[in-house]
Order: sequence, then C-alpha cells, then structure tokens
Amino acid sequence: MAVVRDLRVLLRFQGFRRLLAVRVLSQGADGVFQVALASYVVFSPERQTSAAAIASAMAVLLLPYSLVGPFAGVLLDRWRRRQVFLYGNLLRALMASVTALLILGQVPDWLLFVSALCVTGVNRFVLAGLSAALPRVVDSERLVIANSLSPTAGTLAATAGGGLAFVVRLLVADSDAAVVLVGAALYLCAAMASLRMAKELLGPDRALVRPRLSTALTGTVRDLRAGVRHLAEPPRRGAAWALTAMSLMRFCYGAVLVLLLMLCRYALTSTTDEGLALLGLALGASGAGFFAAAVMTPWAAGRLGPGRWIVVCAASAAVLVPALGLPFAAGPLLAGAFVLGLTTQGAKIATDTIVQSTVEDGFRGRIFSLYDVLFNVAFVGAAAVAALMLPPDGRSVPLVVTIAVIYGAVAMAMARFARQ
Repeated sequence: MAVVRDLRVLLRFQGFRRLLAVRVLSQGADGVFQVALASYVVFSPERQTSAAAIASAMAVLLLPYSLVGPFAGVLLDRWRRRQVFLYGNLLRALMASVTALLILGQVPDWLLFVSALCVTGVNRFVLAGLSAALPRVVDSERLVIANSLSPTAGTLAATAGGGLAFVVRLLVADSDAAVVLVGAALYLCAAMASLRMAKELLGPDRALVRPRLSTALTGTVRDLRAGVRHLAEPPRRGAAWALTAMSLMRFCYGAVLVLLLMLCRYALTSTTDEGLALLGLALGASGAGFFAAAVMTPWAAGRLGPGRWIVVCAASAAVLVPALGLPFAAGPLLAGAFVLGLTTQGAKIATDTIVQSTVEDGFRGRIFSLYDVLFNVAFVGAAAVAALMLPPDGRSVPLVVTIAVIYGAVAMAMARFARQ
C-alpha cells in the first residue's frame, strides 16, 4: 500500500519518529480522558443527561481556554517546543490523577470541571506545538504526506485510547476514575518520550526564544496583531480561507456529536452500557474514516490541490449526512460516522498543509493556536445550537438538514475561491 510505503519513508527521519511517538502517546491519553469524562457526565445511571447539559460541559471545558489560546501561540513561538511537550504532559498526568480522586470523592460538578479544565487547557499548547513543530522534522517535499500520516496517527491513537477506555470501563473496572488513571499513565509516558529529542530540535530558532514568561507576554498583543496581519497578506489568504472552512466543518462535526450522544443515550439503546457500546462502535467507525482519509488525501490533494480536496470533502458530507442521518437508525449512523471521519480528517489534513506551507516558521505557533481557538469556539457553538434544536431523545430533522446546508455552503465558497 502507498500509505505504508510513505510511512516507511517518513520513519527514516529520526526526529519525525520521536515526534510521532509523543503525538501518539499524548493523543491516546486524550482519548482515554475524554471518554472517561463523557462516560461520567453523559452515561452515569444516576444522571438525567440533556443536550443542554452536554453543551454546558463543553462550554466550561473549552471556552475559557479559547480566550487564552492566542497567548499559547505567542509562547510556542518563544519557548522550546520540546520543553512544552515535556512539562505539559507532566502537568496533565498530575491533573488527571487529581480528576480521578475528585470522581471518587463525588464532588460537585463545577469542581470536577475545573480540574478537567486544567487538563484540556494544557492540551492547547501540546496540539498546537505538535503541528508547529512538524516542518522541523521533515523536508518540504514530504510535508503533505507527513500531514496526512502524523495528525491522522494521533487521531487514530485518540480513537484507540477511547476504545481502551471503553474496555476498561465495561470489562475491567466499572469505575470512571480507574479509566482516568489510565489516561494519566499515558500522559506520563508521553512526557518521557519527549526527552528523546534535543531541546533545540523542534524550534523556534534561538534568536526568537525568550525563556522568561514576563518577557514573552509583554509583546503578546503586538505579536498577535502581527500574526493576523501575516495571515491576511495575499500569499497567506488561502490559509485564511481554509481555516474558515475547517472551522465551519468543525461546527457541523460538533453538532453531529451531540446528536449522536443523545441518540446513544436514549433513542437507540435501553441501558447505559448498551449506549456506551454503541458510542464505542461509532467512534471506531469514525476512526476507520480517519485512516481512510490518511490513505486518500495525499493522492487526492496531489491531483486536485488541497483547496479543491476540501471542496470534495465538504460536498460529500453535504450529500451523505442527510442520507445516512435522517433514518435515525444505528446502521446508517455508523456509516455516517465513517463518512464524517473521512471528510473531516481529509479537510483537516489539507488545511494543515496549506497553513504550514504558507505561514512562516516564526508565526506558526500563533496561527495554529488561533486555529485551535476557532475549533473550540465552533465546537461549543455547535453544542449550543444542538441544545436548542434537539428534542430529549435526539431525533431532529431540522438539525440534520442545517448541518447539510452548512457543508454545502462551505463547498461552494471554497470552490469559488479555488477558481479565483
């Protein structure tokens, strides 16, 4: 297979191998932690979950760090990114352990969310840093392939981590706290894996590094303005269009996720264990879509161009989401999860490539952190819209149609830009 051959070529780069190990372990831990938290919030038998409760949880976990995300970008352009991976994952291991203790103590939800907020907040630094560091470990000719395989490997690791969480939760220990501790152990492994890379390997260049926090934050506003101006320059407008399109597709993905959670909890299953099992199958189908995107995107983007590949992904979702979603049945929904995994990850790979190939190294941390902020805001906004539109059992024809319309609008807008 071409994807196996491409992976072999990339794995010859020692820096890429070691950065990939950090990504896989870190995002695998993310998958474990997120499923444990979702299980506790959505599938606890004593809780009567609603779409509004899910939206509130997402807002608490994501919005505060959307406000500080740009500051993370400034720091990523000033701090050694290897050190961010080391100390960031150590901090997440600690805070995940605290979260497990809070679950065992049955504390109020707000205190649990504060602890989880610390874990997901550090995630902003780690994920943006992984994307910003990738061009430092592969050459420009293999950047598209690296963007297909590296983030997709991380997403598959997150999916596998979610699967591990389901196995631990359903078969090993009927305790969400035990699952969170598994995630903490993986965060610790990711921190140790980062020590295999030299401090200087992942950048930024020594002339840009300002180790002191006060020094780095002094010029934050000025640096952010410079980053936005850099993105608005004619050579970077393609990146701006791709980021906008990807944010709207993320909105659609978030709305579908809330709908799927409600359907698994109430409409399609009769017990919480059955709901967790169906959700696990849906995540597995989505993970298969991510893998398919990694296989197809290098070939498709190479022939169509990354921008036109985004058009194909959005247009495909616009057609297939209503076709597979409106029956509100388990089989079509699993097929729809595969389609969304394929189209969302395919568009993300293309967007990452456009941003990395057009944005200068000294600005990448800021741009990828802004990218992350757009992701979070779109996801929380989608959850809020879904909360307003979804009935208690999750069956909502208007929501599915709205999602299809947004996908169609993205496809048309990107097609128009590509022609220009």
